[in-house]
Amino acid sequence: MSIPIILGSSSPRRQYLMQQAGFDFTIQKPDVDEDFPADMPVENVAKFLAEKKANALQSFTDTHIVVTADTVVIVDKTILNKPADFTEAVYMLQMLSGRTHHVRTGVCITYQKEKVLFDDVTVVTFSKLTKEEIEYYIQQHKPFDKAGAYGAQDFIGMIAIEKIEGSYFNVMGLPIHRVYSAIKDLHEKNN
Repeated sequence: MSIPIILGSSSPRRQYLMQQAGFDFTIQKPDVDEDFPADMPVENVAKFLAEKKANALQSFTDTHIVVTADTVVIVDKTILNKPADFTEAVYMLQMLSGRTHHVRTGVCITYQKEKVLFDDVTVVTFSKLTKEEIEYYIQQHKPFDKAGAYGAQDFIGMIAIEKIEGSYFNVMGLPIHRVYSAIKDLHEKNN
């Protein structure tokens, strides 16, 4: 594709997914806090944060397609962000153990005056986890950069995910099928 792409994310998983989808891109990490209004419905947070990141990289959109994203894990109308420490990671995984939760990734793709903003939702069901499994996972995989304190592609995903409804790649942090389609559409419109 002829228009250069910037991925506004330092997430190794998003970078991997973009590479595997055949995109050539550069990385530009947006310098933003990930705060959102306390009264915002949890369903709107991921898109809000993706757009906030895109706004921070607006200076690149004249010459590049800019892709930003944010993933949140939602259980009982509560957002589980990235855990601050071991104790918080244990707490989050105990909350998810034996239950169903939603993984919502907001994506913002901008180029010149065009903006495509969407989110994708995947419903994930975990089996019951033991305290030993949770502690082993956190010690071995250090999931402190992952919403909900887990990666679907890690040990915990392999042993705990019983069922997924929706995109597996969305749980990894990027609904790549929708990103690919949106970028392809932008290229076709602008070439």
